[in-house]
Amino acid sequence: MRRNEQAGGIIAILLIVIVVLSGLTAGYLWLLLTWNFSVGERAGWVQKLSKKGWICKTWEGELSMVSMPGTTPEKFIFTVRDDSVADAINKLIGQRVSLHYEEKVGLPTTCFGETSHFVTKVNVMEQIPLMPGNPTPKPAVPLAN
Repeated sequence: MRRNEQAGGIIAILLIVIVVLSGLTAGYLWLLLTWNFSVGERAGWVQKLSKKGWICKTWEGELSMVSMPGTTPEKFIFTVRDDSVADAINKLIGQRVSLHYEEKVGLPTTCFGETSHFVTKVNVMEQIPLMPGNPTPKPAVPLAN
């Protein structure tokens, strides 16, 4: 009878430890997904956006940023978790855009995204010339009657 009581006590302690560890893990993930290390905007041209992942599918993309015409562009690698934001970005490929992002630090796996920069919003920007003296044509806007 004594052994059954000891076994029951050990099982109860193990269950409590498992519940506490599960709660701590869930709390840690919730904190990381709601807290932002940084928030900002990046402007440029989206040159790549693709849905990737074996199990956890996320949109991964590249934004080409030009600080000054004629200079080498810098790439901003980003993740999009919301399909509606990814659809909006796909419709604006080839146009100059501004991406609003939130940087999340400390996520344990790539299941949340391959980067720490999560884009949450996209806006169209005014086109700028890519080379001095060679302006990029603005898209035609229909005239109101």
